[in-house]
Amino acid sequence: MNVENLIDSFSEFKDVKNIDRETMMSILEDVFKTVLEKKYEGAEVFDVIINVDKGDLEIWKNREVVDDKDLVDVNTQISLSEALKIEDDYEIGEEVSEQVSFDQEFGRRQVLSIRQNLVGRINDLHRDEILKNYQNRIGEIVNAEVYQIWKNEILLQDDEGTDLILPKSEQIPRDFFKKGDTVKAVVKTAELRNNKSYISISRIAPEFIERLFEMEVPEVFDGIITIKKVVRMPGERAKVMVESYDDRIDPVGACVGVKGSRIHGIVRELRNENIDVINYTENISLLLTRSLSPAKITSIDINNEAKTANVFMSPDQVSLAIGKRGFNIKLAGELTGYEIDVYRDSDEFEDDVALSEFSDEIDNWVIETLQSIGCDSARSVLDLDKNDLVKRTDLEEETVVSVLQILRAELDE
Repeated sequence: MNVENLIDSFSEFKDVKNIDRETMMSILEDVFKTVLEKKYEGAEVFDVIINVDKGDLEIWKNREVVDDKDLVDVNTQISLSEALKIEDDYEIGEEVSEQVSFDQEFGRRQVLSIRQNLVGRINDLHRDEILKNYQNRIGEIVNAEVYQIWKNEILLQDDEGTDLILPKSEQIPRDFFKKGDTVKAVVKTAELRNNKSYISISRIAPEFIERLFEMEVPEVFDGIITIKKVVRMPGERAKVMVESYDDRIDPVGACVGVKGSRIHGIVRELRNENIDVINYTENISLLLTRSLSPAKITSIDINNEAKTANVFMSPDQVSLAIGKRGFNIKLAGELTGYEIDVYRDSDEFEDDVALSEFSDEIDNWVIETLQSIGCDSARSVLDLDKNDLVKRTDLEEETVVSVLQILRAELDE
């Protein structure tokens, strides 16, 4: 490969990688000087002139004219007698510039080395540009196409062909994708791994819900409504705390939309994840009440120093407050920053017995399953019929019947 073909090929490569002309010329000059430095043990005496557009390369070697007897380094010096053969008016101390023939000075191996070096430098530059771009986009939403599916992660590509990784741990549990699908996610990290760019995206990050609300709710995008905080159990439930800076706008109503028109699109994207939109208030008692929705609360005892709250409600509301597998009360605690304990109104059932008292008759795993749906006492279990218990706990019917018999026998006594 001659110099013209080499430079022409990299002019095309420059366009593919979106590298500007000045940067490309700087890389080419630097690479050629590196090769000259190895060949001549120093490149400071050379000038490399490249015209990428025309495919021209000129290498000039500059040497100082010295007296024949003072010649020490042929790389940086030229004897007066040799200089006079080039032009007859050179004098000692002047500089002689000679053009170096690329084809004569560089063999096939050195040309291949130059090409390999150029490829590496340009790829590194392109990689660094991609990383810089995505580091500035962390937390932003991206659309990418599924390119390959592996056991623990999915490889996707954006519109420019950049590789993105969606790990299994960053997918919503009910996510299912096939090759060619378009996936929405937020950029989580952009870093260098094993000298390669590694850009990971996430569908379970709270920022994903924030970006979706910005896309679906104009008031959020415009900043009229602010999302104060998002907590979620991916694929199950999320709580979004919002505040409006315009008293005329109801933040919850605006986010939900008429007949749920705005929030339905978000719910579908999140694989039917339940979303509770909560109006922010500085009144912590009211905020706790709203965060435990849809349960209705009778009274609250708050300890602001310890960040704890004892919440009292009628027995039929306890399971709603705790929620499926305890998600509702856990998310309410994360949203408000308070540790929440739920209690039944003490004057309703004085003869109730905690489920934990039946550990000698009922297996612990059965008790824990019942507690996970908000049933932590005998009365709370007996308030539900057999079929409802089977459906909500996934326990065998025989197990549920046995538990109900044990609890009735205790309370009848």
